[in-house]
Amino acid sequence: MNESQAADMFATLLQGPLRLLEPLEQEIFRLRLEQHWEDVIRPLHILYGQQHDFNTWLHKFLHLTAAAYAARPRDLRLLDLRRAIQPDWFQQPDMIGYVAYADRFAGDLQGVAAKIPYLQELGVTYLHLMPLLQPRPGPNDGGYAVMDYRQVDQRLGSMADLAALAAQLRQNSISLCIDLVCNHTAKEHEWAQKASAGDPVYQDYYFMFPDRTLPDQYERTVREIFPEFKEGSFTYYEHIGRWVWTTFNEFQWDLNYANPAVFAEMLDIMLYLANQGVEVLRLDAVAFMWKRMGTDCENQPEAHAILQAFRALSRIAAPGLLLKAEAIVPPPQLVPYLGRGAATNKECEVAYHNVFMVMLWSSLAERKVALMTHALQQMPPIPSGTSWLTYIRCHDDIGWAVTDENAGAVGLNGYLHRSFLSDFYSGRFPNTFARGATFQFNPKNNDRRISGSLASLAGLELALAQQDWQQVDLAVRRILLLHNVMLAFGGIPLLYMGDELGLLNDDSYLQDPNLASDNRWLHRPYMNWELAAQREDWQRVNGRIFQSIVKAIQARKQLPALHAQAPAYPVWTHNDSVFGLLRESPRGRLLVLGNFSERPQPIPAYRLHEMGFTGALWDRLSGQTIPSWAELLLEPYQTLWLQQA
Repeated sequence: MNESQAADMFATLLQGPLRLLEPLEQEIFRLRLEQHWEDVIRPLHILYGQQHDFNTWLHKFLHLTAAAYAARPRDLRLLDLRRAIQPDWFQQPDMIGYVAYADRFAGDLQGVAAKIPYLQELGVTYLHLMPLLQPRPGPNDGGYAVMDYRQVDQRLGSMADLAALAAQLRQNSISLCIDLVCNHTAKEHEWAQKASAGDPVYQDYYFMFPDRTLPDQYERTVREIFPEFKEGSFTYYEHIGRWVWTTFNEFQWDLNYANPAVFAEMLDIMLYLANQGVEVLRLDAVAFMWKRMGTDCENQPEAHAILQAFRALSRIAAPGLLLKAEAIVPPPQLVPYLGRGAATNKECEVAYHNVFMVMLWSSLAERKVALMTHALQQMPPIPSGTSWLTYIRCHDDIGWAVTDENAGAVGLNGYLHRSFLSDFYSGRFPNTFARGATFQFNPKNNDRRISGSLASLAGLELALAQQDWQQVDLAVRRILLLHNVMLAFGGIPLLYMGDELGLLNDDSYLQDPNLASDNRWLHRPYMNWELAAQREDWQRVNGRIFQSIVKAIQARKQLPALHAQAPAYPVWTHNDSVFGLLRESPRGRLLVLGNFSERPQPIPAYRLHEMGFTGALWDRLSGQTIPSWAELLLEPYQTLWLQQA
């Protein structure tokens, strides 16, 4: 479809959703449509170009986009302009993320608004509130089984409350991120209910099979995600006589994006949420959005085309919106979610750096950094207009994404190392400091993921229980090491709620029958505001952790070298226990050193000189000046951010 056809499409839209807009606003839409036209057409042709009614569906998608543009509130139009003026706004070193469940953080959405001063004190500029759209009653996978995308969970408030919160956050320079579960709906969703009632239109929204013939063929190559919750990827529903594709839980029905009606529905929902003031959408389970027989049905080319089309169309209607890919996959499959080839800088803007998170915990258990250094050196570069999200813990379990190839390159056996990490962090390994729990043991491959709060996995729970104050000190040092390395790595660092205070595992979830079977709630505690009230007291453990993290965040915000576009090069320090990271760009040079051992570790002066760090060095974390002519000695679990003085 050429530019003249694009002009014809625009003329049609002028008679429809754009007709009541001022001429200037109409012209802005036309310019955006022209700018992104090829980026719209390319992925949509991949998805639906073979359909005889492709032009009809294209018109439908653009009509929805134009309608959302026309309905966009004035303050959000100004936000779009501001983002266009500073397209790297989310790559700036002052970006600090915070992740929380609204109810566990502050009760409801109005409660979250009341806690904005706390977030500002911490330095937060990006708030991710975990699933808050209306979930199914009963078990709902932590909110990831959505029953209504246009309603907020009634326990938290209303959609009006969400829009009001987004506006308050925006006025305080905090961007709101929420989850959009785009791979599946709850079986109670209106579409699923109509499908259950036999409506063929809505049955085509999902994957439904009259017998096991096709499911058995798919099962040969797809993997089980939650083997302890259910067996296989399909569930039989006797009342409709159908097998339904249910990748995660039987109450979560996978959507069929081969049907363009599903794409249209989700696009409309996405733009609706953007018009409520949501600035970032975390697109859940994007790796699973396209099914192909004979594959694992993950990371298919069409899944990328869906995201690219979402990105292009949302850039026309609401360019202030960012898309975040929730794709916890190996590195070769991960980077493409940020765009490559013709889609470079044209897919999702941000994605989770799962490998970095796993390597932090691996190095902490092993007290060695060879695997982390090698694995991070193998990571492909990402497009200049994108950013990693770095994190130590999140709401989910830790799966040991250690490849056999990376393990073998540093003399480890991948299978044995993954088993070691599971034993270490579940508390089974002799003399481990960690207190976590095994999540989803798969006897077929001995895969054992881990649940547990950051502080408990880092040793604070055990040390406090034993009243061993030397071990308490080491646990606090581990917590700060992980944060200090994360804050300097690049991209947007995410703090998980309560980690800034050292909150421990919370087993109260066992009293709730809707939660008791999922031990990930172990590390999803309620915020302890009594403990938070003590955050200024350096003599208390939680105060020491909080104030140290705040100090590191303040230091980060003053370092142009930590802009996300500045490359991060893992470097060998000539000490197996000290991780080195070089941030080098026209914005400046910064050498990050982190000691992953409970013993002091030296870095020879010649190694610093080889990397171009000579004379007096300035540690941006402590503010102290350090000579480089002598051997550098890092204290247990110490981190240094070094620049030339």
